[in-house]
Amino acid sequence: PGVPALAAGAALLGAPLMHDFVVISLSDLLTPWETIIKRLELAAQGDFVIVLYNPKSKKRDWQLGAVRDLLLRFKTPETPVGIVSRAMRQGQAITVTTLHDLTQNPVDMQTIVVVGNSQTYTYGDYMITPRGYQNKYSGPVSGQKQGLGTRDQGSGVRGKKADS
Repeated sequence: PGVPALAAGAALLGAPLMHDFVVISLSDLLTPWETIIKRLELAAQGDFVIVLYNPKSKKRDWQLGAVRDLLLRFKTPETPVGIVSRAMRQGQAITVTTLHDLTQNPVDMQTIVVVGNSQTYTYGDYMITPRGYQNKYSGPVSGQKQGLGTRDQGSGVRGKKADS
């Protein structure tokens, strides 16, 4: 109780929400489908990680395919996608796939779909979206001790480089 599905699902997937992301419900009961599509298009243009709530219901079985087709206009077919059903509950299921294969996996109203951005990658069965510090700290960092990476010396795993 009290843990949003996107937080539980993201934790199960690894670290897909480490940078900017948007959450969009595909339910058109209260929001017109045209508005949902516009939001998805803008999120894809902005290269956000996109978390989809309510991806499919008994009456809405076509929308996820339409969303996949729209996102493929802005993202590569190999874009990592995480699918989490019933996060932290009985019957939990976790799948990491690609945007191309998104519609080949079962989803329902108890499923969240996490579509990565251009920097998201998979590591085994996990999705990782780097925060971008690799660009910020590509050169020597002022005050950084040799061999410590960019991690603060007093935090994290002691004695281990941040990049290993």
